Amino acid sequence: MRHVNEGDFASWTKLFRGYCQFYGRPTSDEHQLQIWRWIQTDQVMEALVAVELDPSGHEVGIPRGLAHLREWIRPLRGARSGYLDDLFVDQAVRGEGVVDALFAEIDMLAVARGWDVVRWTTADDNYRARSVYDNVAVRTSWITYDMMPGLLNSMEAE
Repeated sequence: MRHVNEGDFASWTKLFRGYCQFYGRPTSDEHQLQIWRWIQTDQVMEALVAVELDPSGHEVGIPRGLAHLREWIRPLRGARSGYLDDLFVDQAVRGEGVVDALFAEIDMLAVARGWDVVRWTTADDNYRARSVYDNVAVRTSWITYDMMPGLLNSMEAE
């Protein structure tokens, strides 16, 4: 488990394209490059990749899982927290502990950074992932809303 580096673009983009496909979200080279810039240049989010290590600690093969994280603040609690935007494991290695390794690393980062919680959302019908999430986190009772920018003002103008 490690942060991505500049040389990981090809393997990272393969995983992120798989994530986009899983959720039925269109992607393009431009979209992939934009997210990569957020990670590598702007550093507004970070990306972890799961890589297999041999007994001597050297990487074997390509990254097989990814997690995108960012910090967010919680004014009501006066706390800093972590937000897990994306989590994806290559279908060929699901069930082999990759997701467990990703969550273990996320947990270590959260403790080291003093985050009070790591939060994420998932689709209601993402049953396989939810079975994992139920073992590492507590499902909240919060309901999520998405406000589309500009829609409110355009409705008032009519």
